[in-house]
Amino acid sequence: MSAVAHVVIAPILVPLLTGTLLVLLRGSATPLRRTLSMLGVQVLLGVSLWLLLQVADGEILVYPLGRWAAPHGIVLVADRLAAGMVLLTSVLALFAMMHAIQGSDRRGRQFHVLFQFLLMGLNGAFLTGDLFNLFVFFEILLLASYGLLLHGGGAARSRAGLHYVVINLVGSSLFLFAVGTLYGVLGTLNMADLAQRVAALDADDLGLVRAAALLLFVVFALKAALAPLHLWLPGAYAAAGPAAAALFAIMTKVGAYAILRVHGLIFGADAGPLAGLVDPWLLVLGLVTIVVGTLGALASQRLALLVSHLVVVSAGSILTAFGLGGEAALAAGLYYSFQSTLVAAALFMLTENVARTRGAFGDELRAGPMLPAANLLGGLFLVLALAVAGLPPLSGFIGKLLILQASVGSPALPWVMVIVLSTGLLTLMILARAGSTLFFKTDTHAGAATLPDVTKLVPVAALAGISLLFVVFARPIHDYARAAAGQLVSPAGYLDAVLSPGPAAAAAPVAAPTATPAPTAAPVAAELAAPWGEPTLIDQSPQAMSARR
Repeated sequence: MSAVAHVVIAPILVPLLTGTLLVLLRGSATPLRRTLSMLGVQVLLGVSLWLLLQVADGEILVYPLGRWAAPHGIVLVADRLAAGMVLLTSVLALFAMMHAIQGSDRRGRQFHVLFQFLLMGLNGAFLTGDLFNLFVFFEILLLASYGLLLHGGGAARSRAGLHYVVINLVGSSLFLFAVGTLYGVLGTLNMADLAQRVAALDADDLGLVRAAALLLFVVFALKAALAPLHLWLPGAYAAAGPAAAALFAIMTKVGAYAILRVHGLIFGADAGPLAGLVDPWLLVLGLVTIVVGTLGALASQRLALLVSHLVVVSAGSILTAFGLGGEAALAAGLYYSFQSTLVAAALFMLTENVARTRGAFGDELRAGPMLPAANLLGGLFLVLALAVAGLPPLSGFIGKLLILQASVGSPALPWVMVIVLSTGLLTLMILARAGSTLFFKTDTHAGAATLPDVTKLVPVAALAGISLLFVVFARPIHDYARAAAGQLVSPAGYLDAVLSPGPAAAAAPVAAPTATPAPTAAPVAAELAAPWGEPTLIDQSPQAMSARR
């Protein structure tokens, strides 16, 4: 059993084991917990990079849990997209943890435990090949995020946390209804198997499956903060602590990923009457989300709230690209998703540094004391603001340019051009106003500002530097995104890897069978059914086996 076989489950096991050990050591000294948590994040980054290298050439790794092969067993699947999102999560977690151990983790209990379990839920959602386990990992990350949102207490966090919990509980209930409906009609929850069964669906079952698919879209749109289901996000993210908010920047990407994975695979081009079920809605709602998020940023009176609305704008931009469809548009959306997540996380952490420096004025967008390190703070803000607004030559410009190029030839080209360019200009004006207010306008009665701790700016500067690397290495990153999009547009490789014994056995921790496993199906079924009555006879003819697959 090779080590490569287990690299698929490693991004889930590492935070799970780290979080469990932190629970056992909950009474130990803070330095020990910080060291263990940081070590866990570093190991996670290493295994995530290893996983990316294993799938970079196009190989799809399948890990059957409990040695039960798909579609009857639960599988984890790592392709280029899943590995890229896991690595992005790990990079973000590293710098969020670097910021947290500088003091913000002391504001409440069990920060590091919740942080690790949130990582477990995120990575599990990206790697699972089973729809029910996508629900399970959603619940794990949501439960951990509830605690992280409330970390530190306070009325504002409690109020935002209540809204966040209630809305997501409703979403989880709808998710469960959709999953139950699909299982009742199709008899499976493996995504690859669902794709094959939906393609051969009887006309009598179309209505139920269509309803379940639309319910799933509503749930994923809620997670992705797609308008009008985005209203929970600005208040929740603005109220969260800096490290938690930085990690939350990737949570909306989980919803976008789920839309891309589930609706692209199960209800994609080969889904018969249900093909492209949500595509028209996705483009329209993505454009509306960009507009609504920009207007929210325009009305924001606090920097944290402004950044939260910009997260909504980025979600709309990503889903607009996905709604355009095609390999080029998907690649543009993935590139924009990678860079915008890192920039948003850096802005959340920078906001906390600015608020601490301004004392009682916090992050309010009004004239305050003159900042003693305005050049340093303002320089970081300028780089990140230009990236968010999409000005050349930073990564945001490249991402938006790719989206605009992908829209050429689409009937929605005029709308995409007008909305993306106009909201980009308005975002630049909003950020220019915020920057000038924070770093140049002063109130003579505001008192003195506190000298910022330069060490706390290291994670922000590092993420800003990575954003610049997205410019230097734009071509290879886009090539990887394009290759990942190619696997999504042509899902035959994914289906074969999960459902065919050949590719699955090569990557899974199961010894390759020496003979065709089909003849053993009937004896196994008979053995399992014997205690409960007469065994069901299974037709082993090639035609019947092909139909079951």
